[in-house]
Amino acid sequence: MRHTARVSANAYEGLKARLGEVWDVTKAAYLLSWDQQTMMPPRAGPVRAAQLGTLSKLAHELFVDDEVGRLLDRLDGFEAELPYESDEASLIRLARREWEKERRVPTELREAMARTAAEAYPIWVEARQRSDFSLFRPCLERNVELRRRYAACFDVEEPYDALLDDFEPGMKTAEVRAVFAELKQGLVPLIAEAAAIEIDDSCLRGHFPRERQRELDAIVERFGLTEGSWRIDPTEHPFAASMATTDVRLTSRYPEHELMGLFATMHEYGHGLYEHQVDPALERTPLARGTSLAIHESQSRMWENLVGRSRPFWRFFYPELQRVFPEQFSGVELETFYRAINRVRPSLIRIEADEATYSLHIILRFELEQEILAGTVDLATLPEEWNARMRDYLGVEVPDDARGILQDVHWARGSLGYFPTYALGNVISVQLWERIRAALPDLDAELERGEFASLREWLRENVHRHGRKFTPSETLQRVVGGGIDPGPYLRYLGDKLRELAAA
Repeated sequence: MRHTARVSANAYEGLKARLGEVWDVTKAAYLLSWDQQTMMPPRAGPVRAAQLGTLSKLAHELFVDDEVGRLLDRLDGFEAELPYESDEASLIRLARREWEKERRVPTELREAMARTAAEAYPIWVEARQRSDFSLFRPCLERNVELRRRYAACFDVEEPYDALLDDFEPGMKTAEVRAVFAELKQGLVPLIAEAAAIEIDDSCLRGHFPRERQRELDAIVERFGLTEGSWRIDPTEHPFAASMATTDVRLTSRYPEHELMGLFATMHEYGHGLYEHQVDPALERTPLARGTSLAIHESQSRMWENLVGRSRPFWRFFYPELQRVFPEQFSGVELETFYRAINRVRPSLIRIEADEATYSLHIILRFELEQEILAGTVDLATLPEEWNARMRDYLGVEVPDDARGILQDVHWARGSLGYFPTYALGNVISVQLWERIRAALPDLDAELERGEFASLREWLRENVHRHGRKFTPSETLQRVVGGGIDPGPYLRYLGDKLRELAAA
């Protein structure tokens, strides 16, 4: 018995060591990607693409090696004897799932996907700056071709399932369609109702110098991340990355014509906090990150909207905003500002969209991505198709490619299948929020005092610390007692809009 236990312990330590090496190489690639999107000299792009391709190749080879399979086989009995919730059983379970999945993908394809995405990024930046889709189209064609090859590696009901699984493990495209159908049915009348509400949001437009906007990063600092474990940098398209629980990189964008940078920073803080609060015992293992992108997005949307667009929050922080931008806000009442940041009005840019119309931006992209992957839409006419759907879904006219088809970075990075997680995150955020408010009855009073420790701790205990020990569906079941349900989100929006209309 002792011999068997010793063999199992050795096999587990061997597996953990190999996974740690894979993790190190993967995180080195993350760091190079973060650098490319924040401070890398533009002319370094081609070499950086080769570097990222090499690291992706090395990580893939290390992981899909036959030795990993042998270690997993030796751990079958060991895993069965462990509690399901244990770190060890969770690591073996996740490693087996991902090993079996990655074994289907040729190493050269993994390398090509990483290299091509890195090559596309600077071209997307230039194309967006010049508002010229034709510059970016060849990159998109190559990324789409590679994703089709990737999807073909798997036995799935429809190709999009394979891409979606990378971001939302276990979820099927048909499930997303069902959620989005219910969401769309509820949103359309809410948005129509909101259009009749008269709200003056002129205070949010004007001249907001970038350097003064960055002073507002201090608001996010107050939310709480351990000093010395994070940083914020400007970028073309906001994102968050983590190299470790103690190395969180937030980025933001500070357009000077309107006050949106702060909300982007709050959004990315939610992502960063999730990664920061994973149990340190899981470090350097594939368990040490968020369980899925929809759960991740629930955190970013929670801090951006449920906290960052609430009255209690601004009762504390509005004087700070008035101090930084006295010309814009010294004569504006708090209630006027609150109504302005919650106005529902269809707009061009997804990351600047209000809470109600935001999900329509996502549904549009979700439907279009499936057609792109299936080849039923011509990429040469994609801007025109995009513009027509923006007109149909949101009633807005797209003036140029920069504010249309080129506004998002995801297709440059090859991230087809990512977009649905944003709207799913919206839905999940309110499901979690209902549980939070029940558990923290004094939350509004705490927000009014600029205190966030109770909220952070609830999230850490119930969601963050587990990392990927549980699947997304298991995580939701444990916290809210069921699956993804648009009902709470639609009720929340309806209540907020009715309250704004009555004011």
